[in-house]
Amino acid sequence: MSTVSPATNPVVFNGTKINKTLKLVLTVSTFGILFIIGILGITIATFVKVNNQSTSASETTPNNDLSLASTIRIDEVMYHLKEFQRIATENKETRAASTLGFNQTLDYIVQTLKTHTDFKVSMDYFDIRQFALNSEPILISSVDGVSKTTNLAIADFYYIKFSTGANFTDFADVTAIPNVGCTDADWLAANPPVSGRIALVKRGICAFSDKGIFAGKYNARGLLIYNDGTDANRMTPLAISLGQENQLPALFLSYSVGQALVNAAQNATLNTGVRLIINTQNLPDSPIGNICADTPTGEINQTIVIGSHSDSVEAGPGINDNGILFS
Repeated sequence: MSTVSPATNPVVFNGTKINKTLKLVLTVSTFGILFIIGILGITIATFVKVNNQSTSASETTPNNDLSLASTIRIDEVMYHLKEFQRIATENKETRAASTLGFNQTLDYIVQTLKTHTDFKVSMDYFDIRQFALNSEPILISSVDGVSKTTNLAIADFYYIKFSTGANFTDFADVTAIPNVGCTDADWLAANPPVSGRIALVKRGICAFSDKGIFAGKYNARGLLIYNDGTDANRMTPLAISLGQENQLPALFLSYSVGQALVNAAQNATLNTGVRLIINTQNLPDSPIGNICADTPTGEINQTIVIGSHSDSVEAGPGINDNGILFS
C-alpha cells in the first residue's frame, strides 16, 4: 500500500505555509457566508494522506501531523476578516452577490492568491437568477365564503425568495400535506391530492427547497410553508429562499395563520381556498465570478477540491457568519 509523502517546498501564503502534499484545487463561489483566506490551512490540515489504492476506511492511516495547523496565526486571520469588513463598509454594509462589494471581494481574493502563493488562479463566470418584488405580496383566505386578508405588516406571512409571480383571480383550493412534506409518502398521502391545488406544508426536518421540489413534482399550483410553533421563537414567518430552480408562487406563513388554514382544509364540511398576489420584477440573470486556484504540483490522480463561498447575505457584511463589525 503506497502513500503520498509530503513535499519539502511549501507554499508561503501570507505567512502561512501550505505543504504541497497533494494536488489542491480551491474553488470560491457564491451563495454562502464567507471564504476566509487566512483559515485555509486549517481546512487543509484536517485531510488525511490519500491512498488511491485503498478500498476501505480501515486501510487508511490518518496523518496526525499538526505542524501545518500550528502555523495558522490569529492576527493573520483577523487581517483578512477586517479587509472583508472594510469592503462591506465601503459598499453599504454588504458583499452580497451581484453587488459592488461582492465584486471587490473577488478582486481581493484573486490578488491575495496571486501575491502570496504560486497557485494557478483563474476566474470563470456563470449566471444566477435575480429576485425582487414590485410591491408587497397579498394573501387572501376564504373559509366557507368568509374572506380574510392576511397582513404582512403584522407578521402574518412573509415573501419567499425566488417565488414566481402570481395573480389569482379566483380562490385556489388548499391541501394540507401530512407530516412535514419531506417524503414522497407524505405527498402521496395528501387528501385531496395536491395536483392543481395550493400545498400547505409545515416547517421541519428537510430543507425548504426540498419542500418546493416536492410541490413541483406533485404539480401543486402554489406553496404555503408555515412555522411549526414548537416554541416561542418558531411562531412568526421566516425569510427563506426556495432556490434558483423554483417555479412556484410561494409564501411563508406564521404558525397561527398556517395552523388555522390546516384546520379548515382538513374539515371536509368547509370550503377553503386562498388567493395569492405576488408581483415580482422581471430581472435579467446576473453573471457571477467563480475563482479556481490550482496548485502547480502534486499527483494529478490525487486531487483535493475545497469549495467555499465569498458572498455575504444582503442584510450584512457576512463576517464570521454574523456580520461582526471591527473597529
